[in-house]
Amino acid sequence: MNFLEFMKNNFAHVLPILVAGAIALAIAVERCVALFKLYPIQNMDAFFARISDLVMQDKISEAVSVCDQLPGKPSAQVVKLALLRAHQPEELIENGLGISVNKAAQSIQKRTQFLATIANVATLLGLLGTIAGLIASFEAVGTADASQKSALLANGISTAMNATMLGLGVAIPCMVLFSFLMNRTNRLIAEVDQSAMQAMDILKQKFYSAQETTLKVASGRK
Repeated sequence: MNFLEFMKNNFAHVLPILVAGAIALAIAVERCVALFKLYPIQNMDAFFARISDLVMQDKISEAVSVCDQLPGKPSAQVVKLALLRAHQPEELIENGLGISVNKAAQSIQKRTQFLATIANVATLLGLLGTIAGLIASFEAVGTADASQKSALLANGISTAMNATMLGLGVAIPCMVLFSFLMNRTNRLIAEVDQSAMQAMDILKQKFYSAQETTLKVASGRK
């Protein structure tokens, strides 16, 4: 029995695996677009250089506008929140950054975990088809003529092995994609964490620079 005949004759077993594979493909495409195109900032150093210059010039609203020009970028949104809280105490800024980073991490991680689940489900569905094929094979052999037993047994084993192969054919790419996307996810989450720290560092520099300027003015008056 070739693979196409197996799929045609055992469509009830094949369909759930194919559906799982289609769902996994849709998730993988959406996550690749998000993780490699939508979420990253292409030139992070230039972005922070621009933010730092504007903040040090006390142009907070313009710095916020720079962040608004990057919608959908988690790092930019984390920096924006820090800028919007620039007038608040340091503890409140840090609390807000913590909430924003967690929200961004959830957005970056969403749906990727489903690939691992689909890989496990596809493997189990393939195993289910294998067991069903073997059961049908042995039942047929038990009631068939001696001349037909060999052919029926071979056909049943072929069905069972094809079910396993189809399940693994979906599961293995899912696991490879899961590992690949999780690596990218972890890198983006680390980038968001770094962005939060850089934003906080810029605001601290601005605060201490303003304090230093105030002290110099006060000393000059004396």
